[in-house]
Amino acid sequence: MMRAFLICLMVIALSALLGLAIAEQAGYVLIAYKGFRYESSLWATLALLVAAWLIYRGLRLAARLLGLSGAVVNPWSRHHRNRRVRLAARRGQIDLAEGQWAQALRHLRRAAAVDPQPLVHYLGAARAASELGDFEQSDQLLQQAQEHEPGARVAVGLTRAQLQIARGQYPEALSTVQELHRLQPRQQYVLQLLQQLYVQLRDWPALCQLLPALRKQRVLDEDQLQQLERGAWAASLQQAGQQGLNQGETALQPLTQQWSQLPAALRQEADLVLPYAEQLRVLGASEQAEDVLRAAIKRHYDPRLVYLYGQVRGRDPARQLQAAEGWLKGRPHDAVLLLSLGRLCLNSQLWGKAREYFEASLSQGPSAEACGELARLLAQLGEMQRSNQLFQEGLQLLNQALPNTPRKAIQPV
Repeated sequence: MMRAFLICLMVIALSALLGLAIAEQAGYVLIAYKGFRYESSLWATLALLVAAWLIYRGLRLAARLLGLSGAVVNPWSRHHRNRRVRLAARRGQIDLAEGQWAQALRHLRRAAAVDPQPLVHYLGAARAASELGDFEQSDQLLQQAQEHEPGARVAVGLTRAQLQIARGQYPEALSTVQELHRLQPRQQYVLQLLQQLYVQLRDWPALCQLLPALRKQRVLDEDQLQQLERGAWAASLQQAGQQGLNQGETALQPLTQQWSQLPAALRQEADLVLPYAEQLRVLGASEQAEDVLRAAIKRHYDPRLVYLYGQVRGRDPARQLQAAEGWLKGRPHDAVLLLSLGRLCLNSQLWGKAREYFEASLSQGPSAEACGELARLLAQLGEMQRSNQLFQEGLQLLNQALPNTPRKAIQPV
């Protein structure tokens, strides 16, 4: 209230001062140019200028209001076009999230056609078309996205790879992601997709080559990476062994080459020594497998390696048996070691000793394999009753390991 009073008081004071100034000195203004002549007082001229400025401002305001009204009224104005783009984009994104693929495709294509930044609309429309099974249109929309946004090559490529994976087009997806990897070798999501595709396609050697990049860019945490690393190298060794089965004299080459590429630290681990030695045995290189297993068991005792050691035949069976018996000193009750010792005795035709080891293995824990080995040995020795009894025990142990699934009773014939 006080502020309004002061403003009114100031306006009255200024008006009074202005009136005194006009009354004291009216002033004179003369403008003459060729045939034009303007003559008036100073204060009248100033009033005229102020009036002209006010008229100019009023006309500008009126023009803006008229333009806005025209934009609202005209359905083809920029105002309405932008509004239609926003509505189509919003509706299309909602349809996409709800799985309304046909509607999403229609709305997003409409938005992409008029939006100056259509990348997101094209990518969404491509996904909708792919979900509808129209792969050709989906690829065309991705191509249009690339043409409108040349700098978004990685984004478009990742979308294409995701759609190809969803379609089950794994080789095509791998080609797409490999191209992205050449463009962005450090991009984490590209590396993650590449790793997943190598696993899907069982391309273990390629995955092994990718492991250093996965570790450097921290695509996986350390536990996941170590698990993936061991699994990939183990699978690659098995795959290399299978490749060598039909190569005759060079059968060992793929396997030994893959083993040579294995990091030195991993060659000490039982998880990788085991598949390598197993493939050596399958390829007929039991002597080499025995050397590898014996060295690995000497470094770190592992029952899985000991089990396989009993199935390979080294250069010197007596020396091999002696090495295994040396491990028995620290593990006299190891059922797996006793089973392997029995098998090694069979290789050396030590029938009585083999029988003792098999019986000792069974005393530590019944197993179908120990029953079978001892039963077969006793059958060769002529003890058929005991042999048959052991075969029955072995079958019962195998039956216990079978899944308990309901079955109909067998009706007598």
